[in-house]
Amino acid sequence: MPAELKSTSQGRTLILTLSNPDMRNALGPEIYSAGVEALNVAESNPDIRSVVITGEGPWFCAGGNLQRLQANRQLPPEHQAQSIENLHHFIEAIRVFPHPVIAAVEGPAAGAGFSLVLACDLVVAARDAFFALSYSTVGLSPDGGASHALAQALPRPLATELLMLGNRIDAPTLQHHGLVNRVCETGTALSSALALAEQLNQRAPNALTSIKELLEQAASNALTQQLTCERDAFVKNLHHPNGGIGIHAFLNKTQAHYE
Repeated sequence: MPAELKSTSQGRTLILTLSNPDMRNALGPEIYSAGVEALNVAESNPDIRSVVITGEGPWFCAGGNLQRLQANRQLPPEHQAQSIENLHHFIEAIRVFPHPVIAAVEGPAAGAGFSLVLACDLVVAARDAFFALSYSTVGLSPDGGASHALAQALPRPLATELLMLGNRIDAPTLQHHGLVNRVCETGTALSSALALAEQLNQRAPNALTSIKELLEQAASNALTQQLTCERDAFVKNLHHPNGGIGIHAFLNKTQAHYE
């Protein structure tokens, strides 16, 4: 069966399912382009307020297809470079998508599959899920932004160990280090992620967009720059209709229904 990215929805949540079961949902060019297209369409859909990315069956994603990579060694280096560029377009599309993106992880998330998880805003993982960046095991180095994400989130010695040794790390350990938000029972990652998405869907979407943007900017901004960004976002959201809806509901102890 060819690799594909299945797109469905539940309420205001778009569900993107990595589907390549014969290869444990290994990634490929079809999935990269479909992911970018799906997020672009969702961005213009006012009914979508969150996205969940998951894998079909008992795996999240085994990463790159090593057979395809071996075949690419016989082609000009530009061919593989373009393939990685397409993966990176997908990663960047997740990072700049204006609504929360949640990874729902069952089983392994390896290589670029782990990179995909790291690109998401929130992570829900089954208790027996595991993560690995085993590039060095096959003589390769990481892609998909893994080195950037781990360098920002973890102490350098731990990031170095994960990347150089490629050892598996389980979901509870990643939760301890702050890279997994929720650990759930096996088989419930998607339902748990959808429940989390529904909580987010009840919040003002413009405020969540600003929060996501601010967190992205904070990685490179000096404090003075970040304070300016926070000021501008706060003023914009105060004068947005949802600012009035939220404040009115809080003062009157009623449920806010945001636009």
